[in-house]
Amino acid sequence: MSPQPDAEPIERPDQGADEQTNLIAPGGKVDREALFALYEREEQASGDDEAPISVRFQLLRDLDKRLDKYLVDRIPFLSRTSLQNLIHEKAVTVNGRVPKPSTKLHKGDVVVAVLPPPPSNEIPGENIPLDVIFEDDDLIVINKQPNILVHPARSHKSGTIINALAWHFQHNTSGALSTVGKEFARPGVVHRLDRHTTGVMVAAKSDTAHWRLGKQFENRTTDKRYLALVQGKMEPLADVIDLPLGQHPREKEKYAVRWDALGKPSVTIYRVREIYESHSLVELELKTGRTHQIRVHLSHIGYPIVGDDMYGGKPLRVGDAAGWKQPDADRIVINRQALHAAMLTFTHPISNKPVTFEAPLPFDMREAIELLRIHKFLERPTIAGTALTV
Repeated sequence: MSPQPDAEPIERPDQGADEQTNLIAPGGKVDREALFALYEREEQASGDDEAPISVRFQLLRDLDKRLDKYLVDRIPFLSRTSLQNLIHEKAVTVNGRVPKPSTKLHKGDVVVAVLPPPPSNEIPGENIPLDVIFEDDDLIVINKQPNILVHPARSHKSGTIINALAWHFQHNTSGALSTVGKEFARPGVVHRLDRHTTGVMVAAKSDTAHWRLGKQFENRTTDKRYLALVQGKMEPLADVIDLPLGQHPREKEKYAVRWDALGKPSVTIYRVREIYESHSLVELELKTGRTHQIRVHLSHIGYPIVGDDMYGGKPLRVGDAAGWKQPDADRIVINRQALHAAMLTFTHPISNKPVTFEAPLPFDMREAIELLRIHKFLERPTIAGTALTV
């Protein structure tokens, strides 16, 4: 019989003691359902799509057992091969050092493992159109369209980017999404875009690519640039928004600036690209990856994104952009948040070469900007540090 370790999750600021205890089931094994539930709570509580969950095991006696075999006993829903891959990708440490799968464990050793959401059943493919920017054996980059979720909720596995990708691999090309995150109905998902946000999004096709891309997002070594059309003439023309974010205290679906323990560091750099009579076109550089980060930051400083009714933005009508004497002045040009992930730069997880992908503006944002340029244009400032062509 295997000796029982003293096992507990690593403490994180947004985890309570009960959550830490419940992650480890009786017998010292990681509880699959508890891990799943913790991922859901983490996303709601912190809004950080890129933060991993780790567990800590401390050995109370010597074991004549390799590290990979020990982890199979403690994390039974992951295969030995998957766990060996975690070790090779430096997602496991022993006493703070990077081990080998064959490392022998001894009394007092502390093993820390970063855990992906546990694997689950296959996600059904659906024939949903995809705009593929790039694809190879290890990753796929798409231009996400508006009004589509990236991944299903636990009980709803349809109508999402993940379903579209599953169909794509079944019918158009070889390969599949990585197995990392299947239990969370999000295989291959390294980062997300909001339902109505458009633009560049990358998904991993191999587990190795997933872990290496995930580290880049987690370590903030990617370059993520967005374009947003906002209400008002922004001043100053460039600034750093450094405001902590957390879940809204009263409204479950929203996030807010929070100065208490639930607020997570959140940094957005903005640079104004064009100024109109009552709107601005803004380039945004994300330094952190909180849920709704750009939307909350811009709203908080008084420049909500056009169409973002959750955070104070109003739809843009033809009259707003071109004058109310236009025959179709009441026609709504854009009725969703005018936010577009225009560019994403990262290091290719296998070739180790820097790659940059760009997505053109969607029709509704392009029409809104063109109308404002024709009828309401004031200025195109020159701001250092911009990266996008507008």
